[in-house]
Amino acid sequence: MESSSEGVARSGDEDGVGGPPGVAAGETAAGSVRAAGGKAVVPAAPASLSPSRAGDFMQCPLLYRFRVIDRLPEKPSAAATRGTLVHAVLERLFDAPAAERTAPRARSLVPGQWDRLRESRPELMELFADDPEGERLAGWLAEAERLVERWFTLEDPTRLEPAERELFVETELESGLRLRGIIDRVDVAPTGEVRIVDYKTGKAPRPEYAEGALFQMKFYALVVWRLKNVIPRRLQLVYLGSGDVLTYDPVRADLEGVERKLLALWEAIRLATETGDWRPRPTKLCGWCDHQAHCPEFGGTPPPYPLPVRPAGASADGGGGSALA
Repeated sequence: MESSSEGVARSGDEDGVGGPPGVAAGETAAGSVRAAGGKAVVPAAPASLSPSRAGDFMQCPLLYRFRVIDRLPEKPSAAATRGTLVHAVLERLFDAPAAERTAPRARSLVPGQWDRLRESRPELMELFADDPEGERLAGWLAEAERLVERWFTLEDPTRLEPAERELFVETELESGLRLRGIIDRVDVAPTGEVRIVDYKTGKAPRPEYAEGALFQMKFYALVVWRLKNVIPRRLQLVYLGSGDVLTYDPVRADLEGVERKLLALWEAIRLATETGDWRPRPTKLCGWCDHQAHCPEFGGTPPPYPLPVRPAGASADGGGGSALA
C-alpha cells in the first residue's frame, strides 16, 4: 500500500526513526517532537529505507527531510485513509473460510474496520469535523464499499490462501543499507513460486508511467530475494479505482538494478543528512503538500536543522564522523 498519493503508514516504524510521518503534534524541548500519544521522539538520522520514503526523496529531498528528520505533522487525507480502510477490510476477509469470502461479507466489514481505525487514530475524525449530519462520511464509506466490491471482479478470494498478509519485511544489504516495508499479500504456489500482491485504491497509471508504479514492487522483490534467496515469480498491482491489474515477472538483473539504484539513493540521503543540504524539487505534486509554509519555494522557512552538520570542507570520515554512523 505504499503510495504517497493514497497510502498511510501502517503500524510499525517503516523507517526506523520513531514512528510514521504525520503523527507529531508539537515541538518539545531540545528539538524533539511529541507524537499524538504523548511520547517524545528525538529527531535522528535516517536508519533505513522503505518504498514510501525512497519515493519521497526522489520526488523532493526537502519533503523527505520534513517527514523523516523533522517529523512535521501532516493533516489526515480522506483518500489515504480510505486506502487504509480498504486494505484492512481485504486483510480481514481472509480470516473467514474460503466459501464465506463474498462481496456482501466484505462490504459488511467496512463500518467495523472504520470504527477500529478511528479508535486507534482519533485524529482521523478531523476529516469529518465539518460534517455534522454525517452526509460526507456516509458517501466516503459508500465509496470504500464500492472499491472493496470491485476487487471481486479482479480476484477470486475463494480460490486464494495467502501465505502472508500485511507482512513486515526487513533485510540488510551487504553495504549495510537496511530495507524495510509492509507487503499487502504474499501468495505461495504448491510449487514454491512466490507472488507479491499490492492493492491500490487509485487508478492504474498510463503505460509510460508503469515503471514508476512497479518500483515499490521491485523493492519488495529485492527484500524477499535477499531474505529468502528466492526471486518472486510475479509482482501484481491490483488497482481498485479503475479495475485494472498490472503484473510483472522480475528477473535477477531487474533486482540487481534496483539494488544499485537504492544504494545511490542512500548515498545521496547520507550526504544530505551530513551537510543539511535538502533542496526542494518543485513539481505539480507541490499543490498537495502539507509543508508549503516551511518550503522556500512558497516563501516559507524550514525549521532549524536538528542534526549535527559536517563543517564545510571536512571529509565524511574525518572530524566528528558521519551523521549516519
